[in-house]
Amino acid sequence: MRIGIIGAGAMARALGDGWAAAGHEVLVGARSATAAGELAAAIGGRAGSIRDAAGFGDVVLLALPVDALDEVLRTADGLLAGRTVIDCTNAFAPDAAAPEGVTAFVLSEDAVAERIAAASGAHVVKAFNVCAAEVWESETRVFEGRRLAVPLCGDDPAAVQRVATLVEDLKLQPLSAGGLHRAKYLEAVSVFTVGLWFAGQDARAIFPPLDAAFAVAD
Repeated sequence: MRIGIIGAGAMARALGDGWAAAGHEVLVGARSATAAGELAAAIGGRAGSIRDAAGFGDVVLLALPVDALDEVLRTADGLLAGRTVIDCTNAFAPDAAAPEGVTAFVLSEDAVAERIAAASGAHVVKAFNVCAAEVWESETRVFEGRRLAVPLCGDDPAAVQRVATLVEDLKLQPLSAGGLHRAKYLEAVSVFTVGLWFAGQDARAIFPPLDAAFAVAD
């Protein structure tokens, strides 16, 4: 596939490097032309402007701080409509109510993925937002006998399938998690679990494995 990446930070590097290694053609655009050029050179892709990346190909990855989204969407005006766009952003803000010395987060905005879709007309798929870039950059993919899964939320079946293919190309397991209206729950899961990890708690210990999970309908 041809993949446009908007952003030049850690997430753009981790995912872009994996996709370039899998044989995809990658073009990086960022607010800093220097940063875009450095990342493109590092991963074996091409560099361009934000508009170049937005109009480049089959899929566009938005790997940006949430407070940069409005500027970038204005810059890419008209180019994202009808395209498959991966939103891996998280609207994290410090939790002012946390005890002193405790690192914790809240969401500064609900439903970022839905806002992107409404503003751009793109087929947005929420993905890759639950784990940090360092996880996607690692070669480790299987934990406790289970391949690491990437939940996907999106409304367009073809867009979701494209992103699922890109997940598999990174040797990860795509996991269908429903329509884009459910992306807000993925964003909430991320802010909750990342807060636990920063506090030194094992978020994976919250849930039993599938074969031990059960419930009785009320």
